[in-house]
Amino acid sequence: MVLSAAMGALALALPVAFHAAGLGSRFLPMLLPLLVNGYLSRWPWAVATGFGIPWLSAFATGMPPLYPPIAAVMSLECAVLAATAAATSRLPLPLSVALAVAAGRATALAGTWAAAAWLELPPGFASLAMLVQGLPGVVLQLIVAPLAVAALRRRGGLLLHETDLV
Repeated sequence: MVLSAAMGALALALPVAFHAAGLGSRFLPMLLPLLVNGYLSRWPWAVATGFGIPWLSAFATGMPPLYPPIAAVMSLECAVLAATAAATSRLPLPLSVALAVAAGRATALAGTWAAAAWLELPPGFASLAMLVQGLPGVVLQLIVAPLAVAALRRRGGLLLHETDLV
């Protein structure tokens, strides 16, 4: 629970820092600590943190926005990202991270498609724009998450959920 809280706090702070530096959401700063949390915490905590942090951030900072329903889409994306990381953590780390990122982005794609259709916007264009806009963040996740998790594994003792998946 403490690790999830720490990763959640980082997921709240990083977007504010990225926006202050003019980097905005292109680097998907909220997702990085929530992805790493999937490897650090027991899976129910990781998923709950992933689901809740976008809502908490939306109400506390206005990012991501509640309308259009970006917070709702991100909430699902972050939960799926953390769940996939936890479920695939026994695979080779680069493969596990790639699967988690792909599952999260697929969820975001489906959510954006549905939200755009609901708002009577062109869903194909909105979904493609969301995917392209987040490519720098995907690259960041694929590089930083395995390095961070591997460093924590070398230090030992922080990866609790590997024996708690059932």
